[in-house]
Amino acid sequence: MKEVAVELEDVSMHYKKPKQKINSLKQFIVKKIKREIEYEEFIALKNISLQVNKGDVLGLIGLNGAGKSTLLKIIAGVQKPTKGKVIVKGNIAPLLELGAGFDPDLTGRENIYMNGLLLGYDKKFINEHMQSIIEFAEIDEFIESPVKNYSSGMKSRLGFAIATAKTPQVLIVDEVLSVGDGKFKKKSEAKMLDLIQSDTTVLFVSHSIEQVKKICNKVAWLDKGCIKMIGDTEEVCKQYEAYIEN
Repeated sequence: MKEVAVELEDVSMHYKKPKQKINSLKQFIVKKIKREIEYEEFIALKNISLQVNKGDVLGLIGLNGAGKSTLLKIIAGVQKPTKGKVIVKGNIAPLLELGAGFDPDLTGRENIYMNGLLLGYDKKFINEHMQSIIEFAEIDEFIESPVKNYSSGMKSRLGFAIATAKTPQVLIVDEVLSVGDGKFKKKSEAKMLDLIQSDTTVLFVSHSIEQVKKICNKVAWLDKGCIKMIGDTEEVCKQYEAYIEN
């Protein structure tokens, strides 16, 4: 029997959103003070239960708003579900919104230290892998510059290089293989495949069905916050492609 790496039991995520459209922060504050804002409940995820075995590569597919990114954030511990239970065995490397956690006033090198420590790397490990991180991110000539001067692509490349410097037990990936130019996409995809072959458990979101077919051995199709189908990659992708073509 295979060891379970990630388990979700009856996970739901509810949000409150304003019923009326609010066009500015000032309008929001005025309406808030006057208690004129009415809210409605939005269900992002509804009663999600699934198991991901150690070494599995589970793709999450679905239309925009299906709940894929919300589900990954809950598994990564970034968000707490409204109800339900999440069990993750092992250390997690979340590749979510790469570069969003950088301090813009610090240099690239300083951000490598800061983000590496947040991921649980010790200073010795960071020092030993500093140059390989810089080279993988392709930012050698900018490493001593403040990150606020980096392009979004540079920040994403650096975030990816830091998060994958050490082989995690669970890797969470949300659309990050679309960052950078064609050359970097191939390099990041190859790095992903190396991690997969090292028995890392991966949860993977991509709008590229071809990428999902290439990387994943299982797929869960989310629709309006629910799991519509889960199983073999080819079969689920086939059903999903037929659905979106109609």
